[in-house]
Formats: sequence, structure tokens, C-alpha cells
Amino acid sequence: MSIKVKYFASLREILGRSEDSLEIGCGNITVSEIWKQVAGEQKSIPDNVLSAINMEYVKPDTAVKDGDEVAFFPPVTGG
Repeated sequence: MSIKVKYFASLREILGRSEDSLEIGCGNITVSEIWKQVAGEQKSIPDNVLSAINMEYVKPDTAVKDGDEVAFFPPVTGG
């Protein structure tokens, strides 16, 4: 299963990259499990980090499918 993972704003700076391409063995995987694979020492998604699959907000327990694009980003404020 091939998944693209993107990081935005401060997460890009913290992780030191803007995206990853993951090859996951067959089976079910969730957004939170993707985070565990890409975030190194930080094993759970911080409460203030939002996640999306294919540009739609999702919860961390949402399943990811082959070809999906998963994105992680901090909350955005405007003014």
C-alpha cells in the first residue's frame, strides 16, 4: 500500500521535512498508526494537531487506504 504523508506549518519545521512516501504492507492502518511511523519519538498525535485524508478532516482512528494522501497540520488561526 502506497501512502503520501504531508506536514504543514510548524510541523514541517519540527519534523525537518514537508512530506514522506510510505510503503505499508497489506492490512488496515489508521491515521494515528501513520503518525507513529513518521513522528519518531512522539508516539501519539498531539491534541492540537489536525489530520486529514485526501483534504478532508478525519479523526486519528480513521482507516487509510492505498493511494491516500494523509496530512498533519497545527490549527490555523486567521485575523
